[in-house]
Amino acid sequence: MKDKGKLVIWPAYIDQTKSRSSGRIISRKNAIKEPHLNEIKEAARQLGLNPEVEPEKAYPKSWWEVSGRVLVDDKGPKSVIAKQISLSIKKMRGQETPARA
Repeated sequence: MKDKGKLVIWPAYIDQTKSRSSGRIISRKNAIKEPHLNEIKEAARQLGLNPEVEPEKAYPKSWWEVSGRVLVDDKGPKSVIAKQISLSIKKMRGQETPARA
């Protein structure tokens, strides 16, 4: 089965466009639009969670959609870690976007 001491983070967990019943586990205000696996991986790396990407996996609730998943170290409740990753991605996205005139 999955590695001991690891949590699975699916993009749906932090996707603002998904409903709670579609898999989102954090509040919409903390979530981000359409998170990418490499963003989740980078955010988890910055948080020191040793991410492992599995791009060929499909989220069970939407099995037809191959979104991939990221395994991270289990260092607390899944919802707290998902929120930290989401906020970290928000920060990274904020730095990337140029100032609007």
